Amino acid sequence: MTDQGYISVTDIARGLGITRQAVQKRLDKELDKERAEGKEGIQFKKAGRGFLYKADTLPKDIQKELQESVKEVSKKAVELKPKNGNGKDLEFEKELWAAADRLRGNVDSSEYKHIVLGLLFLKYISDAFSNTREKLAAAMADPKDKKYYIKDEKTRESILDDKDQYLAEQVFFVPEVARWGYLQERAMKDRIAKYIEEAMDAIEQENPKQLKGVLPKDRYVRAQLDPHVLGELVNIFSKLKFDHDLEKEKDMLGRVYEYFLGQFADAEGKRGGEFFTPPSLVRLLVEVLEPFENARVFDPSCGSGGMFVQSSRFLQMHKVDPTHISISGQESNHTTYKLCKMNLAIRGIFGNVEVGNSYYDDKFPNLKADFVLANPPFNAEWDPKRLPEGDPRIKYGTPPASNANFMWIQHFLNHLADTGMAGFVMANGALAVGGKEGEIRKQIIEKDLVDVIIACPPKLFFNVALPVSLWFLAKNKNGDRFRKRAGETLFIDAREQFEQISRKQVVFSDKHIEKIAGTVRTWRGEKGAGEYEDVPGFAKSVKLEEILAKENPSLNPGLYVGAPEEEDDGVPFEEKIQKLSVELKDAFRKGDELEKQIISNLKKLDI
Repeated sequence: MTDQGYISVTDIARGLGITRQAVQKRLDKELDKERAEGKEGIQFKKAGRGFLYKADTLPKDIQKELQESVKEVSKKAVELKPKNGNGKDLEFEKELWAAADRLRGNVDSSEYKHIVLGLLFLKYISDAFSNTREKLAAAMADPKDKKYYIKDEKTRESILDDKDQYLAEQVFFVPEVARWGYLQERAMKDRIAKYIEEAMDAIEQENPKQLKGVLPKDRYVRAQLDPHVLGELVNIFSKLKFDHDLEKEKDMLGRVYEYFLGQFADAEGKRGGEFFTPPSLVRLLVEVLEPFENARVFDPSCGSGGMFVQSSRFLQMHKVDPTHISISGQESNHTTYKLCKMNLAIRGIFGNVEVGNSYYDDKFPNLKADFVLANPPFNAEWDPKRLPEGDPRIKYGTPPASNANFMWIQHFLNHLADTGMAGFVMANGALAVGGKEGEIRKQIIEKDLVDVIIACPPKLFFNVALPVSLWFLAKNKNGDRFRKRAGETLFIDAREQFEQISRKQVVFSDKHIEKIAGTVRTWRGEKGAGEYEDVPGFAKSVKLEEILAKENPSLNPGLYVGAPEEEDDGVPFEEKIQKLSVELKDAFRKGDELEKQIISNLKKLDI
């Protein structure tokens, strides 16, 4: 435990790699020497049973050794490598998180999130800049490099500080005060929070178009974290060492960033869902929609940008440039908007993301997207009176103020191009609710806009057991990329398709995602997907007439897919009945004996 500017013996020992006793012996020796000479050097104060020492008054040799230990961390840095070569998990992601979270102390996770993620972002762009600078310097100094070689050393130095050289490589220009090495050297200084904020401010000034107002540069001093805690965070993230392959770096650091986002969402519980949608859920949405190169993707409740990241990743998996995607997004929470901008910048994804409330301040009124992907707030209250008269989004009716679910759904439809598709998460209540919302749903069904509905298992979200469904709406089932399927809707009950990863949470595994998305592909008649067949208890293609047969048409998959077929165990029916009859007679006999025993015991009690 420390106060601002002070450091404990334990932390000094950890930094120097020696025992607490050895540190205390050195400090006591120095204190005795100062007293004998009448000097006031080391400053300290009582804290519990021990003492805290003011960091910048420690003996010069200890300060120097602490600085050297910071540099040593860098030398022993670990390269980012996928586990088992499958590219899904990082070798030390959990260790990295545990180390960072251990330093949090009493800082609220919602505040600590910005401090940690901001530093991660700073580390990445600094490394990307340094790697590019090293490559450029080597090329300009190599006489064999006909393209870049420059004989004059001063000219080479000038070019290395030319911002355009880095912009051409899609790398942020990082001034000296913002480079990681500069911060590393000052990690144990009392003013480390100020150094970090100055670094972020310098980066914003050099890259205003992409980063103005995005970095959490006002969080570090205000949080009043102990300097040694911030210094330790700098040391921890110094372990991240990239392999000079910019594309791999973006992907790997992006995954660390995503992992941290997920852990913060878990720590924040229900509030975490405001900025983070579980990756397996996002991946299933994208796998079903299958965005294509140069597609226009819109998310009007974009949180930290997970839908955009996964869409880009989908292109990459299909051997297409992941940056060849046009993204537009809107987020009402300003701090979440910043998380989104950093999340996208780490991966080299740039688009138009705006801050604003999508209900009342649609930042993209004229946008017609190929894909709308979203996880809007569920069952939220809103104010229909604030909408302008004749709002084009309210095509099928105005939802009640108590629930904005069908405001969101109509908002999505309004932003779809003529052959566009929407995929979004929705609370299960919207599947069968009556009243005004039921009337809106019925009109959407009658217009044959409902393409696929997937019922999901509970506990997909961090600390929230709320059951959800995935809706896929198609603007033109007879004129899009897939077979003509007008008058048909596919229902999938995926409530049993999950992998339990903890007592509180489940995920869709690769196997589950492939099964669900593969079923949709066969139903849509995609080339090479195989022939579609209904699977009792899991999937069924339903005609529009059947859905509309009831006065309040429901979109609940359970109503249509039926019960799963029982596997034939090979035991004849007569034999099963005979066995059941014997078991029932035995149960009745035991029941009679128990009843007689109870009556006998009551008589003994004279009741």
